[in-house]
Amino acid sequence: MRAVIQRVLNASVTVNDKIIGQTSLGLLILLGIEHNDTEEDVIKLAKKIVSLRIFSDDEGKMNLNVDSVNGGLLIISQFTLHASTKKGTRPSFVRAAHPSLAIPLYERFISECRSISNSHVETGEFGADMSVSLVNSGPVTIIIDTKD
Repeated sequence: MRAVIQRVLNASVTVNDKIIGQTSLGLLILLGIEHNDTEEDVIKLAKKIVSLRIFSDDEGKMNLNVDSVNGGLLIISQFTLHASTKKGTRPSFVRAAHPSLAIPLYERFISECRSISNSHVETGEFGADMSVSLVNSGPVTIIIDTKD
């Protein structure tokens, strides 16, 4: 399971010209699910992200997690995070999980984040053509892969 986490001042996701998810201060999480990911990966990744101390304290040091700043989470599925560009110029997505596996794990990840965090959690729409807008704060962008 792979996630790109961006600390944001605000972020939103739009489908068919309608905002379906948004957050002000918080984390935008782009989540890629691989064919061999399990519920163990879900739990490990959710705990790690919610605990990440990437928000500044009063002294300007990254010392606070998303709950400490009353931030929100915007979680968006993104199978392209598992693109392989090793051969040629057209990415291969063979490592990305089939929707029959990815959807339940995506939904479980959302549920896990809601259960372990006090943050408001919003989402994109799995499989939809989404437009994502954000203002990255810092900028702070972190990549986590449960297999690394």
